[in-house]
Amino acid sequence: MGADVNLQDDASWTPLHIAASAGREDIVRTLISRGAQLNSVNQNGCTPLHYAASKDRYEIARILLENGADPNATDKLASTPLHRASAKGNYRLIQLLLKQSASTNIQDSQGNTALHLACDEERVEAAKLLVEHGASIYIENKEEKTPLQIAKGRWGTSCSGLWRDDACLC
Repeated sequence: MGADVNLQDDASWTPLHIAASAGREDIVRTLISRGAQLNSVNQNGCTPLHYAASKDRYEIARILLENGADPNATDKLASTPLHRASAKGNYRLIQLLLKQSASTNIQDSQGNTALHLACDEERVEAAKLLVEHGASIYIENKEEKTPLQIAKGRWGTSCSGLWRDDACLC
């Protein structure tokens, strides 16, 4: 009969959460082939894709997405996998999520979009990529700051020319 591949531990982690977080591509494939729920959430509301995105597990994220993982799943703080990848500057993973229709303008519980987080963490290339894919530079977070205001505060003159007339200057 076999073990339940969707069994959760005390923190509501499934084997797929653990394998995705640990970078175990082989186990991820096996679990999916045995019916693991791709969008199961743990006690923080995170899916396995959230962990793949934050830990730059590109191949695992690709496998999860190809098998139907939701690129716009939100955790308990309303953070998406794109928020996580953008904050970490995981460029290839950001590209992958955008190709899978990840929304660039979802706001987390603090009102931040993925672009706010990329700007706050000084991830210039990630910020450029997000703007190229429609991320708004005008959305204000709960502190009433736009990504551009955060970028100017963090990067100083290095961000001058990053945006001009709503266009990314790459």
